[in-house]
Amino acid sequence: MSVPGERLFIDAIRPLVDAIGGELVPPGEARDDDVVLSWEGTEAVAVRLPHLSDSLEHILGELRRRYGVPLSELDRRTKQQVVRTLETRGAFAMRHGVETVAAALGVSRFTVYNYLNRSTNC
Repeated sequence: MSVPGERLFIDAIRPLVDAIGGELVPPGEARDDDVVLSWEGTEAVAVRLPHLSDSLEHILGELRRRYGVPLSELDRRTKQQVVRTLETRGAFAMRHGVETVAAALGVSRFTVYNYLNRSTNC
């Protein structure tokens, strides 16, 4: 049975769940690693978090949609901004993060490291 306002609660969190690449599932289908959220004392929805390996691809896809073109078609300054955004979101803490980003941007790993060094020296 649904609690008044539960649908509004679920609709309110949906953009956040989408932004992190998660999935909303009914509480009864929640697995041990899902996060069950309650509204007014009743389990309303569970959030299935993405696997870390999928997170970087999700973030890159989000950036492609934001800029409206493949990331490899961006100008140098915009690619530098993308690298700073990805650094802030922890993309380079992941194994093969630099290689994955370099491939998406159409640049070498060396160039990504240069962009990273430039952002820390500014």
